[in-house]
Amino acid sequence: QVQLVESGGGLVQPGGSLRLSCAASGSIFIFSLAPMGWYRQAPGKERELVASISTGGASGNYGDSVKGRFTISRDNAKRTLYLQMNSLKPEDTAVYYCNTYPAGKNYWGKGTLVTVSS
Repeated sequence: QVQLVESGGGLVQPGGSLRLSCAASGSIFIFSLAPMGWYRQAPGKERELVASISTGGASGNYGDSVKGRFTISRDNAKRTLYLQMNSLKPEDTAVYYCNTYPAGKNYWGKGTLVTVSS
């Protein structure tokens, strides 16, 4: 069984920063062998890929809307995925999820809510 637990969300003002974390567990899940991604779902919208990262962490890819503001990283020894979010905008408001990349349909966690508002 694979469990992905997101944390670090909250309320932040426009222009602020947050760092999200995703802790992976499960005896059959070899975190270091899995490309990972951060996804988000805004109210009334489809879930979308925000960023993805290679197994070793050397290569990250970003959606156009977050490029230059968000940074994805990982610590394979800690089995943890991160998303550093800077210069946040109201349109970044969403529930953020981590998952493998491509996403495993049975791996979705509860997500963490990020609200950007003044």
